Order: sequence, then structure tokens, then C-alpha cells
Amino acid sequence: MDGHPLPLTGERTLPGIADERYWFLRHVIAYRAAAEAVAELTAPVVLDAGCGEGYGLELLAAAGAGRVVGVDLDAATVEHARRRYAAADERIEVLAAELREVPLEDDHVEVAVSFQVIEHLHDIPGFLAELRRVTRPGGQVLIATPNRLTFTPGSDTPVNPFHTVEFTAAELTATLEDAGFEVVRVLGAHHAGRLREVERERDASIPALLGQAPAEQWPDWLRAVVHATVEEDFRLGGDHLDASLDLLAVCREPA
Repeated sequence: MDGHPLPLTGERTLPGIADERYWFLRHVIAYRAAAEAVAELTAPVVLDAGCGEGYGLELLAAAGAGRVVGVDLDAATVEHARRRYAAADERIEVLAAELREVPLEDDHVEVAVSFQVIEHLHDIPGFLAELRRVTRPGGQVLIATPNRLTFTPGSDTPVNPFHTVEFTAAELTATLEDAGFEVVRVLGAHHAGRLREVERERDASIPALLGQAPAEQWPDWLRAVVHATVEEDFRLGGDHLDASLDLLAVCREPA
């Protein structure tokens, strides 16, 4: 655990843990894309729905947000995020709430993000309706989730016991459009750099290898790859979506 105050639960990844570095940076690239959207605006209000540990709040604030509101249900997680991030930056606020009942006024935020969350929910229409309620007309909503075709290949039943549903790019697009969003584009996360080279050299899937055994049983070469992972080992693009690791949908709340 490398001394992190929050436990790994299988539902979230955490910063500062060497054996989590691959998963953590795979999550961070979605926040980098959101940070670009934030940087194009003037001090926007940003919502992180299902903020977890809170590292994304810091990234969004650093991109130029005027206010960043993180919402999560778990009390210990919320308290940690408040101590670690909100206490250090007056622009950050962390609230404990259900994602179907976000304690914000209508049309309050200009950018809403929710990363690696939707696949855990039981009331997805209710959740998306709530995101629409709090997002201003013309505002952006970014949703990231694992690609079902690579995360749970060959099955419609998620392999992760914490997931209620997983999506292909087409399914995610249809779900978001049915909720009333305008889907501007869908991007896929892919390996790049050293990760792509290692998979070619080993003729193996790194995510599959990581999931086959607990970290203490990884071979030395795999642990070394995980510990050396950097953000540049991932890329986001609109190509080969069905082969992507994760999906990132960039949506707009209709004006």
C-alpha cells in the first residue's frame, strides 16, 4: 500500500502506489483531456461526479477552473479528499452525496466530468439526467469508462464484480444520446511508448497479465514495466475505438 491512507478496494486507483502506477496513469489521461477543456474557458465551475481519492480535482483546478466541486458517496473518501486537496486550494470543494442527487443548483457548472464511474451505477438514466440538470446549456460533459470489448472480451457480463454494465463505443454513444446529450466525439485510450513496445516484444496483453495474479506474484519484468509507466505510455485518439482500452465521450448539453 506504500502508506496511502485509503485502502484499495478494486473500485478505484490511488496515487503514490508503485504497483498501481499503470492503472493510475491510465485514469489520469482522461483528466488531462478534461483539463484541456477547462483551460479553454475563463475560470469555469467544474464538477467531478464520483471524484474518488480526489487527485483529479487538483488537476482540474491547476488547469484554470474557478471552482471545482467533487462529489462522492463514501464518507472516508470525502474526508480524505477534503484534507488532502480542498484544504490546500480554496477553489476545491468536496461534497458527500448520491450522484443522482448532486447538491448543486440547476445549470451551475460549465464542465462536468465523471471518469470510471458510470459502469458502477444501477440507475444510469437517473445519473445522466442529474448531470444534465447541473450543466449549463452549451456546457461540456466528459464520461470515461472501460471498453467492454477489451475489458471483458467475449462476454456481456462484466468480469469486474463491481461493474453493473460495460459499454462498447456504439453503446456508450447511444446511451448518452438517449439521455439527451449531444455526443461531440468519442475517443479511445491506447497503449503507446514503452507499453506498446513491451506488448509487441512479449506478444502479450499487459492488462490481462496484471489481472491474472495479485501484484506480489507478478514476474519481475512486469513489475518493472508497471513501476516505470509514464503518461506518455498512453494516448487518446478517435481511431480503432473497438480495440481501445477505455472510452472517453465528450458531450455537450444542448443550448
